[in-house]
Amino acid sequence: MSKMKLSEFDFDLPDELIAEYPHDNRDEAKLMVIHRKTGKIEHKLFKDIINYFSEGDCMIMNNTKVFPARMYGNKEKTGAKIEVFLLRELNRESLLWDVLVDPARKIRIGNKLYFGDDDSLVAEVIDNTTSRGRTLRFLFDGSYEQFKAKITELGETPLPKYIKREVEASDEERYQTIYAKVEGAVAAPTAGLHFSRELLKRLELKGVNLAEVTLHTGLGTFRTVEVEDLTKHKMDSEEIHIDAKCVEIVNKAKRAKKRVCAIGTTSMRTIETSVSTDGMLKTFDGWTNKFIYPPYDFSIADSLVTNFHTPLSTLLMMISAFCGHDLMVDAYKTAIKEKYKFYSYGDAMLII
Repeated sequence: MSKMKLSEFDFDLPDELIAEYPHDNRDEAKLMVIHRKTGKIEHKLFKDIINYFSEGDCMIMNNTKVFPARMYGNKEKTGAKIEVFLLRELNRESLLWDVLVDPARKIRIGNKLYFGDDDSLVAEVIDNTTSRGRTLRFLFDGSYEQFKAKITELGETPLPKYIKREVEASDEERYQTIYAKVEGAVAAPTAGLHFSRELLKRLELKGVNLAEVTLHTGLGTFRTVEVEDLTKHKMDSEEIHIDAKCVEIVNKAKRAKKRVCAIGTTSMRTIETSVSTDGMLKTFDGWTNKFIYPPYDFSIADSLVTNFHTPLSTLLMMISAFCGHDLMVDAYKTAIKEKYKFYSYGDAMLII
């Protein structure tokens, strides 16, 4: 297979197919089922996914929890409104955070930003990391718990920029999987948004085992690829955890030749980061900057649930690597023709 170029991942997406709102019921989004061996494409509802799995099969879910990462502050003296997007905590003791600021050109080292109607939270810019990125030190007198409560109160659900409407109260619940546990993501692992409590219960009753990994989704997942030669693209690092319980569930299913399904591209990247020489999953605590693009041999999962992704995205490249490029192109053309909804609040596909 020849080396793939960035331009092979471009397509025209009509604006009206970008989902602005979630489905009324989580598990009633549309589900496209793609059979890798035959190239057959089926059209179902998400809750029908249960029919493709049986006892002893395993689903790997990313239990990261999105925190309200988008805050609005005012610059000292000028009062200019500045959006601050919290990316990650750098140092808990000194309340140092890696952030993006917008508009970036107005923010320099030494500037102070005030948050809340009463200016009860103040941050000082102490470093310029990139054109948009900054390091902030929050100046706060209370305990760490009080500080977290304060930024939770002042922050809002970090809906992606392509959703053009205002954030609503319901987004706090809907832009979060129902099994989210470990706080640290600035974007939801969206394939998991389709699981309802009832569907999870039905999967468990059927004997499908659920294994949890953690990958704290950063903005790197969405960073645009700007090089035609994919081997030159560098992914941002994201924190991941795979514990012994997860390893046991996954490897048991693999040994029994049962289906192992990654729920979302984040779960897939996590498990592919930690593979033993004999193709089994290993425990892991640390960071990954794994970039999966064709050609690529997958070791752990033989099926994948994912949403419909943006043109030119690293996520689309992973899908191409997993289902084959021509089949992916065919599936996306079909999705546009059949008016599937794209992106975070959109519909889903199951590749088996």
